[in-house]
Amino acid sequence: MAEKIEFRKLREFGEIIGDTFLFLRQNFKPLMKAFIYLCGIFMLGGILTSIMAQIEMGGMQQNFRDSSNFSDGTVWAKISKFAIQYLLMIVLMILSYTSIYVTVLSYISLYIQKGNVAPSIEEVWSYFKFYFLRMLGSGIVMSLFLGLCFLCCFIPGVYVFPAVSIFYPIMIIENASLGYSFDRSFKLLKNEWWSTAGVILIIFIITYACTMFVQLPATIIAMVSAFTHAEQPITKTYAIVTSISQYISQVFLIIPIVCATLIYFNLVERKESAGLMDRIDGLGKAPEQFNSTPEEY
Repeated sequence: MAEKIEFRKLREFGEIIGDTFLFLRQNFKPLMKAFIYLCGIFMLGGILTSIMAQIEMGGMQQNFRDSSNFSDGTVWAKISKFAIQYLLMIVLMILSYTSIYVTVLSYISLYIQKGNVAPSIEEVWSYFKFYFLRMLGSGIVMSLFLGLCFLCCFIPGVYVFPAVSIFYPIMIIENASLGYSFDRSFKLLKNEWWSTAGVILIIFIITYACTMFVQLPATIIAMVSAFTHAEQPITKTYAIVTSISQYISQVFLIIPIVCATLIYFNLVERKESAGLMDRIDGLGKAPEQFNSTPEEY
């Protein structure tokens, strides 16, 4: 049996990628159980609102073609309904992404503190409810920051993307504020940008390929609909399959999150040797009682 993954250690380029998938293989059942319990409600809500929004859009397209049955009052009623559904879909998507990040990072944080042992759902939930709102607000701020950087001639966005990737692990692993996490992410990346960016690029290519594979049925249905339903390209079947595949593919976000956490610990070891010092200090000592309440740290 393979040895349990130790996060707090130095790793080379290939080891980070390999250990990402090794950790997922070793923790697949408990991690997916926590994922389904804590993220499932947001994903289900997102699927339903996405289906309704796409069907509404298809109905609007059909009515615009048949203008004789589409009065001015009906136009604004349809547009208002679609706008509300689309806004709700965006809100649920943000909540879904946030819940995935918080769940996976809380699981990893507890896994490390328990001595490389999978935590229970109750333990992950205690972290989830403590960090969710903090991660939600910080995630919105960092997404706006990253988007603004990409708008500024693209290059600034590429430069800050590795720092944003390790920002989230810092916030939960170190129980840090937005400002501290932001500053620390850039300090850890100093002189390590190229190697970090290379790992992130490869892992995102892998994640993208997995996502496209899951969404392949929706792509095929879209192509068939374009030929068989030219008058109404957004059919109910297309809306349902597309929405379900889009949200199911979100499970692959776990891959870059785990990878970013391994990158974070690798950078910490290179800068501070924190894991090595902890292991030296722990020689000959009995393990301390585990405490799963983050507020008491």
